[in-house]
Amino acid sequence: MIGKFKKYKQIILMMPEMIPLVDKNDNIIGYEEKVKAHEDGGKLHRSFSIFIFNSKGQMLLQLRSVKKYHFGGLWSNACCSHPRKGEELTDAVHRKLKQEFGFDTNLKELFSFIYKVTDPNSGLTEYEFDHVFVGTFDGEPKPNPEEIDAFKWMPIDELKVDVAKNPDKYSLWFRIALDRVLESQRSK
Repeated sequence: MIGKFKKYKQIILMMPEMIPLVDKNDNIIGYEEKVKAHEDGGKLHRSFSIFIFNSKGQMLLQLRSVKKYHFGGLWSNACCSHPRKGEELTDAVHRKLKQEFGFDTNLKELFSFIYKVTDPNSGLTEYEFDHVFVGTFDGEPKPNPEEIDAFKWMPIDELKVDVAKNPDKYSLWFRIALDRVLESQRSK
């Protein structure tokens, strides 16, 4: 029986990850393999971005692994990804935060937006209906080296200055969402 389980586990790991394609109102209109959804100018698909703060008011940033299939080597928010076919968005955000940073916390959805950007290195396009979540965490992250090359807790004032001076060091979705996320933290 154990041998049979290993065989099925290998088959499951080889299966392409299917993600939801959506319309401009975030209604699911179909599914596509994750990489194919980013090819040929991209197909609009559901995604999420998670922003994490600590009690000192610092934001957790990750340096996206250069091994990622697109936009590697850029600083970004704690993590981003896509829900899988049949997976609730709230389940997906917790799954991915644990997978990338080794912790979980309460997360609250703040807003969503649509953006489109092509990675000049890979030629792949992010065309996403992005749901933005925020949470707090004061522990020690345990970054997954397959996903994250480095991480840091950055004071907000320093972050805003660096993003203004060096926008190309940061992912586009991070730069788009940053001001609204920071505004939500000020109004707490």
